[in-house]
Amino acid sequence: FSSRRRHTRLLTVTGVQTCALPICQEQERLKMLNRQLQQEISHPDFGKEKTYLVQVEGTPTAHQLECLRQPMNLGDFTTRGSQTVMIESPTWLWARNPPVRKRLSIQVTWLSITLSEGKNRQVRRMTAAVGLPTLRLIRSSIGSFSLASHPLWPGEWRQIHEEEWQR
Repeated sequence: FSSRRRHTRLLTVTGVQTCALPICQEQERLKMLNRQLQQEISHPDFGKEKTYLVQVEGTPTAHQLECLRQPMNLGDFTTRGSQTVMIESPTWLWARNPPVRKRLSIQVTWLSITLSEGKNRQVRRMTAAVGLPTLRLIRSSIGSFSLASHPLWPGEWRQIHEEEWQR
């Protein structure tokens, strides 16, 4: 591993075609390090679902949740619908460094949002559009791979073989 600005970890492994890792504390996400797979993950034509755990400021109303589930016009593009539900605070989640700001007068809520597309800052823009600013965002699954079924901590990685990905 070599360190880079902002605590990002880079991985150099000879002969590894694909691996997954939460890449850094600031970009808490499961990531595939392979251009072809990254294209399959992010391009809507492939329909790979990605699930995000999202801590938002405030408590969502039924209307706000329904708006997040429907296609949403964000100005430069319209999203596809999403699967969005309120969830309990994940007890297994690592501590954020630096911690998310705490305002005792404002409630925070966790959402699970599953998308089949991958536009830049899409989840943050969606929650902001309905009046729920994102405080913390973790991509917790890509297709059948999730932090629940393949536990990894920031800085850890796991090699994934093509046969596993194609399942």
